[in-house]
Amino acid sequence: MPLPFLTADRVFEAADDVPLPHDDRDRWRRPYRPGPWRVGVAALALLLASFVLFAAVIIAATAELTSAGVVFALALLVIAAALRLLRMGVWVSARGLRHVGFLATRTASWEQVVSVRTVQQPVRWLGLPRTVQGQALLAGRQGREAGGLPPLMTTHNADFLGRSVAFDRAADSVEAWADEYGPR
Repeated sequence: MPLPFLTADRVFEAADDVPLPHDDRDRWRRPYRPGPWRVGVAALALLLASFVLFAAVIIAATAELTSAGVVFALALLVIAAALRLLRMGVWVSARGLRHVGFLATRTASWEQVVSVRTVQQPVRWLGLPRTVQGQALLAGRQGREAGGLPPLMTTHNADFLGRSVAFDRAADSVEAWADEYGPR
């Protein structure tokens, strides 16, 4: 039984010549992978949500449906929080630069972005109040003072803690997008 998807001698059709999704410069994309801390916390939250959903099913079978509904809503809240946690970060497209936080998203078109640069400064460790010396990627916007905006990403956030090479690649990628699409 021949398996054409495993052989090298199949004929490629013209329909296969569709551009890949990463070639679409108008789509919002994150120029780096989410870090292990962010993925690990989200995975634990989803594991907790599965136990809460199981508890909701047990409560629905043995007790009142209103209490099961409350527990089910709690599970949906935990799932939404885990998905939002995975969505956090810096996103770029040909239209602009987007910084997605847990509760808020800030988007700036490339015409508004004056500069994107990496600086050495005290940064928050995993978003906690404790600061350590590290690097931060800062974006300067028209009409805003440089010190008023939080950094886009740092070497000690949930994506790059212990991954300084990944931070350098991601910062270079965002800076390249800014050089390509930013104001001349």
